[in-house]
Amino acid sequence: MFDKLEALEERFLLVSEKISDPAIIADQDAWRGYCKEHSDLSPIIDKYRQYKASKKIIEDDKAMLADGQDKELEELIREELSEAEKTVSETAEELKILLLPKDPNDEKNVIMEIRGGTGGDEAALFAADLFRMYSMYAEEKRWKIDILSSNATDIGGFKEISFSIEGQGAYSRLKFESGVHRVQRVPSTESGGRIHTSAVTVAVLPEVEEVEVDINPNDLRIDVFRAGGPGGQCVNTTDSAVRITHIPTGIVVSCQDEKSQHKNKDKAMKILRSRIYDAMEAARQKEIADERKSQVGSGDRSERIRTYNFPQGRVTDHRINLTLYRLEQILDGDLDEIIDALVTADQAAKLAGAEN
Repeated sequence: MFDKLEALEERFLLVSEKISDPAIIADQDAWRGYCKEHSDLSPIIDKYRQYKASKKIIEDDKAMLADGQDKELEELIREELSEAEKTVSETAEELKILLLPKDPNDEKNVIMEIRGGTGGDEAALFAADLFRMYSMYAEEKRWKIDILSSNATDIGGFKEISFSIEGQGAYSRLKFESGVHRVQRVPSTESGGRIHTSAVTVAVLPEVEEVEVDINPNDLRIDVFRAGGPGGQCVNTTDSAVRITHIPTGIVVSCQDEKSQHKNKDKAMKILRSRIYDAMEAARQKEIADERKSQVGSGDRSERIRTYNFPQGRVTDHRINLTLYRLEQILDGDLDEIIDALVTADQAAKLAGAEN
């Protein structure tokens, strides 16, 4: 590990020179690349330098104690030595985590898709609750939300809704939300007070650029039609809604929220690129069984990941056996405690895999 850290520090020094080189600055693409590399390496190098500084303190303090000449300062030296040894132990563990392979998608924006599953109207209402939850979380993080496509019910729910979230590290924080979210509560339409169980499916896709997914225009079938709203009423008198079918994969995307056909097509293509990329990633990960074992259920949308129990005010994440009695706050977007626990569990699994 420390040979790798030495090599990374040498690379960091070289990159630091590059970003100050006028010739590099003149080539903006190259300069941006070096700036990103510098930013990625900085946390590792800062932690490594802290580790080395503490190791030096340990070495000096042990030498002074062995010399035994300064009895008056011996207690202070021992306190400093103990603190430095603690820092070395902690920073060594932090360095192991910092050196874990990074998910290349972590810094990307995301496209989230929420679909009502079993439970009919109740599932659609809970889909709306989850959309509100993620919207409030994004607002707290100062991320930008843009609805790409929605199919609302006439009682205020969503059969499905797709939206993008733009912001630094959005995918790294939200990627573990993919899966089946189960809700247990008494529906407002239930006169007998019986608890119903419904399910909603959430998909979290990294937003990808055109250059990352090569889509042949000849592989697309594009249909336009008139947009409609809840209850079948017409919300647009022109053929502005767009349906795009990617023939090789059979993936179909429809967008009708915008009044402009061009805008609906752009949004549909954004979703289509992310779905194709997601399918490619799923196929790649299926071939790497060991890598799949080191993940905390990120991506398998048939997996029941979380239960929201209203009578008990309880939220349980089944992947890490975490139960919190803070249902109301969580549905108001207070997700960090759950997400932090999932990130920690994923890092621990990856560390265990790296050591075996």
